[in-house]
Amino acid sequence: MRNDDTYSVASLLDLIATGDQQAFAKLFDQYRNRVYTVAYKLTQSASIAEEIVEDVFLKIWLKRNDLSAIQNFNGYLLTIARNDCYRALKKIARDYRITSIHEDELLLRHHVTEDYLVEKQYKELLNNAINKLPKQQKLVFRLIKEQGLKREEVADILQLSPETVKFHLSQAVKTIRIFCVQHLETMIGLLFFIASRFAV
Repeated sequence: MRNDDTYSVASLLDLIATGDQQAFAKLFDQYRNRVYTVAYKLTQSASIAEEIVEDVFLKIWLKRNDLSAIQNFNGYLLTIARNDCYRALKKIARDYRITSIHEDELLLRHHVTEDYLVEKQYKELLNNAINKLPKQQKLVFRLIKEQGLKREEVADILQLSPETVKFHLSQAVKTIRIFCVQHLETMIGLLFFIASRFAV
């Protein structure tokens, strides 16, 4: 791809459909703020909006073979973004309802088990640890550990070498382990779970 700004959106989509990573990077730079603005307005959360931006462009890359047939990319992009926002909001509402119901039942019955509390605390610590990662490490970690992508796939998407992806993942895992260990001093039993869960 040439290093100029003469490409139309249609041209960029055609190039991306062939696997052109520079074209994808240019498309990302051109549209990421639009997606973020829509996501933030709908969710009122900067962190969720950032995750939605990552997810939207990940979907575009994974479906790049179909891009050449899109007539209205702006509409296509915003539709994906809105759908992701609605799914995120539904999940938040559902998780909140489920958590509230479980907590109410446990409190009413006085059967708040140790396992439940440990799991809840672990999830909170894990989310905090992930959110404190540098942006690149966080993105690599989520793509590989949460979305199940291979290192090579993540390398293609982020325009990094597989070794760089491996390094980011390794650093993310080490940081998460250290964070969890520091905050789980009284919960030694979880250390074995952390070690097995985040084996690189």
